Amino acid sequence: QVQLVESGGGLVQPGDSLRLSCAASGRTFTSYTMGWFRQAPGKEREFVALITWNGGSIDYSDSVKGRFTISRDNAKNTLYLQMNRLTPDDTAVYYCAAAARSRAYRRDNIEHWGQGTQVTVSS
Repeated sequence: QVQLVESGGGLVQPGDSLRLSCAASGRTFTSYTMGWFRQAPGKEREFVALITWNGGSIDYSDSVKGRFTISRDNAKNTLYLQMNRLTPDDTAVYYCAAAARSRAYRRDNIEHWGQGTQVTVSS
């Protein structure tokens, strides 16, 4: 089992930045491809970004590409999401998610979810 705990969400203004963190405990952090999903009110949970176990491969959704940066520190068992130039469309609950590194990183392969952290972008 892996326990994932997100932090760093909050209320910010358009154009501001936030950094989310996800602390992992339990099984070996490097066994997993890690990433972020988000869910806005009334919408389905959607993929945001992923990073493979050694950081060798990274991918983003088109909606955040160029503004968000995913990273991980395997020594600290922590995943990060640096979010810049935030807009109201980024308002959502952000979830940290882990999938076995041998499997494709998509929603139906996620083995472990965090509890989520709220990000609200509003003037």
